[in-house]
Amino acid sequence: MLTTRSLNSTLDRMMSLNRVPDQAMSGSWPADTTNRVWAPALDVVEKRDAYVIVAELPGVNRSQVDLSFEQNVLIIHGEKNSSFDASKDGELRVYAAERVSGTFERAIRLPEFVDSETISAELRDGLLTVTIPKATAAQPRRIEIKQAPHAPELSA
Repeated sequence: MLTTRSLNSTLDRMMSLNRVPDQAMSGSWPADTTNRVWAPALDVVEKRDAYVIVAELPGVNRSQVDLSFEQNVLIIHGEKNSSFDASKDGELRVYAAERVSGTFERAIRLPEFVDSETISAELRDGLLTVTIPKATAAQPRRIEIKQAPHAPELSA
């Protein structure tokens, strides 16, 4: 079942704040396409026991991606190589260059109470999936109500 939260949820507000630097960086593209900076699209999902982040990284292999986690911020950093290189291929006449390449970086601030020691990541078919388990203290749990022993009578 897919549940969509309103803009009032904590995670939605965090993602809105995370998009501001990305949008500011993408406002002006340098003329030299070898030094482009781009921001891969990503989804952030909250499950009962973990946060899952899925980033689109087509054409990027594992060795080109670096993940770090510090002070509840996950940073995805890397580089996607261009499919052609004028320094290696000689003189080129490019008629269309629509596929993005260059360095990329995304920073995602997560709520407190995550288990940073057990973060896992997998890159398959151009999708990077990062799973950040919630700390036990942050996971919802059911509290059992026990039968109280016979209560003493209160005297007035």
